[in-house]
Amino acid sequence: MNWRSSLSAKILITAFVNILLLGVVIAAFARLQFQLDLGSFLLAPTRDRILSVSRLIALDLPNKPQADWTALLDQYSAIYPAKFYLFDSHGNEIAGQSITLPPALAQFVHAEHDRPPDEGAAGVPPPPPHHSGPEHPGPPFVATRGNGLYWVATHFPIWRNSTRTHPIHGNLVWAFPSLWTNSFFFDYRPWLLALLAVIAVSLICWVPLIRGLTRSIGEITHATGVIAEGHFEIALATKRRDELGQLSHAINRMAERLLGYVNGQKRFLSDVAHELCTPVARMQMALGILEQRANDQQKSYVNDLQEEVEHMSGLINQLLSFSKAEINASGKDLVPVNVAATVQNVIERENSAAATIEVRVEKNLEVLAQPEYLFRSIANLVRNAVRYAGHAGPIIVAASNGGNTVSITVADEGPGVPESELEEIFKPFYRPEFARQRETGGTGLGLAIVKSCVEACNGTVHCRNKQPHGLQVEILLPAPATA
Repeated sequence: MNWRSSLSAKILITAFVNILLLGVVIAAFARLQFQLDLGSFLLAPTRDRILSVSRLIALDLPNKPQADWTALLDQYSAIYPAKFYLFDSHGNEIAGQSITLPPALAQFVHAEHDRPPDEGAAGVPPPPPHHSGPEHPGPPFVATRGNGLYWVATHFPIWRNSTRTHPIHGNLVWAFPSLWTNSFFFDYRPWLLALLAVIAVSLICWVPLIRGLTRSIGEITHATGVIAEGHFEIALATKRRDELGQLSHAINRMAERLLGYVNGQKRFLSDVAHELCTPVARMQMALGILEQRANDQQKSYVNDLQEEVEHMSGLINQLLSFSKAEINASGKDLVPVNVAATVQNVIERENSAAATIEVRVEKNLEVLAQPEYLFRSIANLVRNAVRYAGHAGPIIVAASNGGNTVSITVADEGPGVPESELEEIFKPFYRPEFARQRETGGTGLGLAIVKSCVEACNGTVHCRNKQPHGLQVEILLPAPATA
């Protein structure tokens, strides 16, 4: 088998392609969405928004008196999902509601800044050159958590008049009640789109392979179930060239071999039974002549021998019936058959003075079956019921239409069958312990013939014990199509 067509190779190749495509999608998404290196993948959009708003506030403050700065910050708080506070470089609050800063943020705010911030801090023009001093230390941006809030601080240039001369270095502090549910700080929509893209790529890569695998496995499972039920006329598609294709081909070969073995066994059984008919008939003829010539003392031996030969003849006839039903179990030549008329013919043949048989079948009820097989199935069931339970109570033969199927039941009031043997009694030559005596037990082929005849009509048969006692055998056959 070529490694490229093996199932393992297909899975490995698909997994590699999936990982490669996911990497390409993530890289493209990061490049288009953030336009920055991956080191600031989550922080970059938020930082840009914070610095942009800080730039707006820095430009608005000189246009208002310092007494109105708190009101201005409140206006921005109404627009953006955060509270704003203004501190100078010594940690003194200039504007905003009174607040206690977390230690990490207070340390950032208390940093000394003798030189006013340049344009990189908040995006405003730098002050005149004569304002010199040391480079202002630390990052221009910090985020922390404390006092039940999320905090962000940026270095902030503060002009006290509209001429924007002699600025002081301050800090704009943001207080967010939440980050991950805050669309300003964290926008979930790009991440959701990325997740959907990942799912879509994964589905495109894996769904065709998985559907192909599950479809083939389902077909194999169905085929093996059909074979387990004894139907070997099945052929799986062998178009695949991987392990599943090889398995399908092996199952097809197994079904063909089993079909040949079973058909050979059936034909052998039929041939043996047919060949035995002639010598048994000659034996019966010879015993008849011997009985006429035997004296009174010899007749008892002749009668015993004749009984054995008759039993052998009955067994051969049962074998012929069983093998005929098995060989012709094709489901062909099915015709509508009247159930009531068939049951009536069975009652006329199998009725006994030692048993009471009740019929509960509608006169116009029909099934699709072979008339001979339907008659033989019901006759064997009624005969068994009369033999084993005719003395216990009435035997009820009933039928009902279930739509696409018709149910035919034969129920008695006898002792029933042990639960462990309910499925075994349909096997050839199987007889429960209580039915193994010559006086009460048959050949063990009656229910096997019923099963073969019913399956030849595309039907099923099963039995169950009634409560508190009794046995019910049910035949399910297809109903004729209605116009």
